Amino acid sequence: MLLPPTFGLHMTKAADFTVLSVEVWSTCLVVNIHVESAAGAAVPEITIEDHWGTVYTLKDSASVGSRNLQVFTPSVPAGTRSLTIRSTDAAEARLVVAFAVRAMHDADDISHAPAYQPHHLRRPA
Repeated sequence: MLLPPTFGLHMTKAADFTVLSVEVWSTCLVVNIHVESAAGAAVPEITIEDHWGTVYTLKDSASVGSRNLQVFTPSVPAGTRSLTIRSTDAAEARLVVAFAVRAMHDADDISHAPAYQPHHLRRPA
């Protein structure tokens, strides 16, 4: 999960919203948005960018109360250093928030994984 460095309210003509987090899954990205506007407000229109120029496509969106979850594919490519979320509600895309992406290891490459250390369990006295 990626958390933004700041929690700023982003205001457009269609919706006032705050990006709370981005979940990085093996097959997709899920953007968790808090919509400040009243119930039934428009869903924020956003895009995701990275420094590779990957094209992220909105696959699904769901709203529950003031929360909106937007699912984008694909997931981040190996070596991605940052993700930028932009609002496309305006005539030109405006920066909403940028995230630093930690180095992620390939799930099949366990050579860097720490060795398993068994824990010694004791019965309570």
